[in-house]
Amino acid sequence: MRKAAPVATSIGTPPISCSERGRPKRRCYVTNAVKHFKFTPRGKRRIHAKPNAGEVQACAWWLAAELRLIKPKLAVALGATALYALLGRQAKVTRDRGTMLRSPDGLPVLVTIHPSALLRTLDQPDAELNRGRFVDDLKKIAEFLE
Repeated sequence: MRKAAPVATSIGTPPISCSERGRPKRRCYVTNAVKHFKFTPRGKRRIHAKPNAGEVQACAWWLAAELRLIKPKLAVALGATALYALLGRQAKVTRDRGTMLRSPDGLPVLVTIHPSALLRTLDQPDAELNRGRFVDDLKKIAEFLE
């Protein structure tokens, strides 16, 4: 029987293998900053719509409760919505990507893009560069936790 390689992906996202992340997935809790799926219908498809500030704030208590219960050593903000939920408007993905910031309560937060952003660059000349930068960002998780 062939053993499957673990990957971090969702439907339509280019897979990032665990070895590319720097270490196998061990104890990891994945959540969303906003707890509902907002979409725009387009034919038979549902196109994801970015939540507004009010929707992020409405779910803030839930995210805060999850963080209190889990007590993570590190949070990874995958994209602008997650970053806004964890750090507020002062943090920017484009400026802070690949850096480790601190939340108001002291939690280290690694800033990176959302994996779906890679899909938007697949047909662009810098697609491999973008993917490589994302993998480098994820490797910082293992470096931090060692």
